[in-house]
Amino acid sequence: MINVIVAGAAGRMGRRIGYMVSHHPRLRYAAAFESPGHSGVGADAGELAGVESNGVIVAESLASVINEGDVLIDFTHPQATMEFARQAAATGVAMVIGTTGLSDAQRDELAELSAHFPCVQAPNMSVCVNVLFKVVHKVAAVLGPDYDVEILEAHHKMKKDAPSGTALKLGELAAEAVGANLAEVGVRARDGLIGERKPGEIGIQTIRAADIVGEHTVYFAGPGERLELTHRAHTRDHFARGATVAAAWLEGKGNGLYSMFDVLELGEF
Repeated sequence: MINVIVAGAAGRMGRRIGYMVSHHPRLRYAAAFESPGHSGVGADAGELAGVESNGVIVAESLASVINEGDVLIDFTHPQATMEFARQAAATGVAMVIGTTGLSDAQRDELAELSAHFPCVQAPNMSVCVNVLFKVVHKVAAVLGPDYDVEILEAHHKMKKDAPSGTALKLGELAAEAVGANLAEVGVRARDGLIGERKPGEIGIQTIRAADIVGEHTVYFAGPGERLELTHRAHTRDHFARGATVAAAWLEGKGNGLYSMFDVLELGEF
């Protein structure tokens, strides 16, 4: 069995990850932690996850439990994630990172740190979303720059980063497919008298409302027609399930930074 540590075990994602870990045939829910002072510290991790008590008590730091696991699953926030990655690099514990909102500098540091531990990092752990990533890249390459690309994403009102990491990845892949750079052609806001749309723009627009789990639509619009590719998440379970797939896949892997494309063998898709 692969011993799993769950970061943010008392949070919405942490609970669902704990549930999925508990039901995975190759994973064992070995340890859990929250931030110091969190109300979940001291709680039974199994009960938080909606399963039978597993004897795991939520600790108040990664340092206190890092020696109990083979892999850490982390869906917290960028600053915390980077601190966890530094600890993983010091100990060799593997990581699965689903945290969004990492800056370019943080991604660069993570790439350097992963020379000392195996790590799967992706803006979205969903199997279907990763298939969508591949499809968007192929469609953009086939249709070319004559088709306008627009991306609309919607999430719940508690989400802290915008646009979502998934929307940015979709934009990056669409831009890459036509030989462009999203940093140069991306447009995240339109307001007022903006003039006509510039050739090659890739628009990314954001909606935040109520309890929307996550929706992404990519529009390819040409003269007289358009193609829409949409993914809608109904629960957080598919994110958590994808993370457990990644955690099991990491067993025996060498140090380095991997993506869900590696996990799902989508490289040649």
